[in-house]
Amino acid sequence: METVVSGIRPTGNLHLGNYFGAVKSFIKMQEDYNCFFFIADWHSLTTHPHPENIRKSVKTILAEYLACGIDPEKATIYVQSDVKEVAELYLYLNMNAYLGELERVTSFKEKVRKQPDNVNAGLLTYPSLMAADILIHHAHKVPVGKDQEQNMEMARKFARRFNTIYNVEYFKEPESFHFSEKAVKIPGLDGSGKMGKSEGNAIYLVDDEATIRKKVMKAVTDSGPTVPNSEKPDVIQNLFTLMEVVSDPSTLAYFNEQYNNCAIRYGDMKKQLAADINQFCAPIRERIVDLSQNNAYMEKVAREGAERARESAAKTLREVREIIGFRA
Repeated sequence: METVVSGIRPTGNLHLGNYFGAVKSFIKMQEDYNCFFFIADWHSLTTHPHPENIRKSVKTILAEYLACGIDPEKATIYVQSDVKEVAELYLYLNMNAYLGELERVTSFKEKVRKQPDNVNAGLLTYPSLMAADILIHHAHKVPVGKDQEQNMEMARKFARRFNTIYNVEYFKEPESFHFSEKAVKIPGLDGSGKMGKSEGNAIYLVDDEATIRKKVMKAVTDSGPTVPNSEKPDVIQNLFTLMEVVSDPSTLAYFNEQYNNCAIRYGDMKKQLAADINQFCAPIRERIVDLSQNNAYMEKVAREGAERARESAAKTLREVREIIGFRA
């Protein structure tokens, strides 16, 4: 069975866009691959978070991914910092990573632009740590967005370079596994494009019923169609796209007919959409709350995930140390 490795950024609560994007893909992958999903808390240090923020973010992300359907019996889910072997492999890869190539990475240049007062070494060597996360488990595939493709090429480069320097065929070159182009891209409620945390247009899986209703009722609309069967502008198509993923097909068909007949009442549509989103989120929200309060189970999942990940990582590191010339 092929191995898949993917990092999960501890950046706060999941929203509907996350669920219908990466999370649903992870749920499917765990059925078909040997999956290692890790919460990338070391990566988060590049922004200098406070200790309590790291602990809270890790717990939040773990609870939400489990609530969405990641099964710790099928996939290995662990916290990056619990697998110390990754840090040692990161060190070895850094010894063969060159300043010029790291400085040319687009994501590094973008971070420098965004946080000019915090251009730390972790930002510069992000590709090395990402490569260590992947290579430590000899991943065949890594699910990434297109914005991470350059970092994936760096991971492949580091694998080739290690093999060349030490005259071995040890690390395989991991393939990028892009999420399906046909996957539904969940739009935001403000008509500005996809749903996202930074855009402030997201519906979170933990939002309560009143919050969901308030957000949906404030969604941007227009004055309505005046010509039958006219094309929907983006701000209206956004509502229909959301309805497509959370509502019954008959509900979607009804409001489509109303729109095409120039009889649609957006207030009615938004009330229905809010109710359907809440019906979809409610069981996940309840599961998140239950898991967040069950510290013993959460600690057990993290501990057992780390044990399985360390078993894989320790074997790799023993072999790497022997190849380099250190005592295994």
